[in-house]
Formats: sequence, structure tokens, C-alpha cells
Amino acid sequence: MKTRNLLLILGTVIIIGGCASSKSGDVYSRDEARRVQTVLLGTVEGSRPIRIEGTKSDIGTGAGAVVGAIAGSSAGQGKGSAIGSVVGAVVGGVAGAAAEEGLTRENGVEVTIRLESGRLISVVQGGDEKFQPGDKVRIMQSGGDTRVTHQ
Repeated sequence: MKTRNLLLILGTVIIIGGCASSKSGDVYSRDEARRVQTVLLGTVEGSRPIRIEGTKSDIGTGAGAVVGAIAGSSAGQGKGSAIGSVVGAVVGGVAGAAAEEGLTRENGVEVTIRLESGRLISVVQGGDEKFQPGDKVRIMQSGGDTRVTHQ
């Protein structure tokens, strides 16, 4: 029984981790392919590392609740097993939600850019790409998404 519960927990962690999407400047979704983008040019004024919070969907909560209920059901017999299932589901749901957020959290960068027009903008994106003051960059915008890359 313990091996089965361990496999369920491991499977849940893998599924939650696999649901994470990248916010990096060099990663595009399938929907973004073959779409016209507006390109702006500019110079980096400054940048700083940031953390992008993880996702908070029902997947982590639901998976954690299922695993917790299964684990809790082995706590006793009869009513004890039923109570263990309920308590396990609640605790597992909370733990699953926290695990999902932690597993999908990522490093990122906030880049402040002076556009050629003189306007000052800031873009936050995932990834570990480094931007230094004075770097020439391209800003691509499409469908509400914006990304920064070096020229």
C-alpha cells in the first residue's frame, strides 16, 4: 500500500511539473507561430532579476486531494478510514496547491527600455537572459504578449 501511495505522489509531482509553461523571451507557444508581430527597437536603461510566481490552478489542489484521500483512507477501519480520507483530502489539497505553485515558480528579469521614440517601458519575462544598460534590444508584441531579445 505504501509503495502505491508513493507512486501516486510521484506521478502527481511529475504531472504538475509538466504543466508549467515558460515565460522566457525565446519560447513561443504553438498559437504564437505564424502570427504577425510588431517590432520596436530600444536601448536597455536597466534590469533586475525577479521571481515569477507559480501557477495556481485546480490541478495541484485536485491531485493533492486525491493522493491525500487515498493515503488518509489507510488510517483506520470503518469510520476512522472515512475520517482519514476526508482529512487526507483536505491536507493533500492544500499541500498539492503549494507544491504546484512552488514547482512552477521561475526566475525572470525586469528590463527597463528606452524606445527609439524616447518613450520608457518596462517588460517582465522569464528566463535567465542577461540585459545590461546600453544593450540594443528588440521588443516584439503580438496579441497582448511582449518579449525582449538582444538585437
